Amino acid sequence: MRLPTGPLRLLVLATLVNTLGNGLWMASSALFLTRSAGLSIGQTGVALTVTALVCMVASAPMGYLADRGGARGVLVAGLIALAAGTAALALVGSVWTFLLVAVPMAIADAAQRAAKGAVIAGAVPADKRVHTRAYLRSVTNVGIAAGAALAGVGLALDTRAAYLALIFGNAITYLAAAAMLSRLAPVPRSPKRADGPRLIALRDRPFLAFVALDGLLSTHFGLFEVALPLWIAHRTDAPRWLIAVLFLTNTTVVVLFQVRAARGTDEPRGAARAARRAGLALFAACALYALSGSAHHGVTIALLVAGALTHVGAELWHSASGWGISFGLAPPDAHGQYQGAYAIGMQLGQMLAPFVVTTLAVGWGGPGWIVLGAAFALAGAAMPAVVGWALRHRPFVTGPDHAATEPATA
Repeated sequence: MRLPTGPLRLLVLATLVNTLGNGLWMASSALFLTRSAGLSIGQTGVALTVTALVCMVASAPMGYLADRGGARGVLVAGLIALAAGTAALALVGSVWTFLLVAVPMAIADAAQRAAKGAVIAGAVPADKRVHTRAYLRSVTNVGIAAGAALAGVGLALDTRAAYLALIFGNAITYLAAAAMLSRLAPVPRSPKRADGPRLIALRDRPFLAFVALDGLLSTHFGLFEVALPLWIAHRTDAPRWLIAVLFLTNTTVVVLFQVRAARGTDEPRGAARAARRAGLALFAACALYALSGSAHHGVTIALLVAGALTHVGAELWHSASGWGISFGLAPPDAHGQYQGAYAIGMQLGQMLAPFVVTTLAVGWGGPGWIVLGAAFALAGAAMPAVVGWALRHRPFVTGPDHAATEPATA
């Protein structure tokens, strides 16, 4: 992967550094909270759910703040706040002190995520935005994988000092990413609208319909991360080491092919077609997973590998479609809040996914996989119609060579 030039170079380097730290925390957070910070397993689950809800609710308002206050400044401030909050995790000794630290961190995280989308919209030409997000997603997978590998050292030591080293390492990466991104040119602030609601994204019904469908499709991440490992371990005769192989395969394919899979999704209609392909591919993957439950030995492994490869292809198309639609349907003065609203669907889908996918796929078995696959296919099939509805209710023309005006709501 050749390192790009210009603003994208800074975005890539900052993303790589930041996600390296994210990998440190993602791999060690559960054990730190339960083995060092004094939380029970149940308290950890509840606390993480609460912070996820706070992040979701704050997404659109923080996006509005990024539009009005300047996206680069909000992005940098959010990363600095996350660095401070991460360091403060060293003081956590109960579920209440964790929430005291983690809830403000969730708000800061919502701010930097929405602001990053607005920074990309402001720093990168319209016809390169999806390519940029695809490139950054590839880099994200590299960074998280490297961070998780480094975290393995701390997990093996299993001491408080080791956990604190991982936490402070994550905090440092936030500060380093903030320093890099502060070198980007400022993104112009959006003027305050003379009348009407401030959070127009939350009143844009066609866009919210897209967010809902995208959220449904987003549950496939839980399918891969939660349901499939349980399915392999408890409902098939495949060796358990296959779980690690499939995860490594998924990460490698995303790194190598996300940019290529994003071709043709720079405008909403092309992106909607990619979402339709993603839904069909997810249906095929679910069918292959279902068949693996009644197969034996080598056939089981072959079906699971085929399902995982089909699944990651769907993942590539789904990710690219979301970027193309969310950028393409947003007016130029509201990219922050539209990116924040877009994030709500994915966050909600990922929050509900563990319960939904385990109940259907693992609990029900083969028929449950087929029901999930059919739901994915229907959501993908509906996306072109929803995007067409959204475009008909917008007086501006999306694309790299056209200015835009305020969207109408339906």
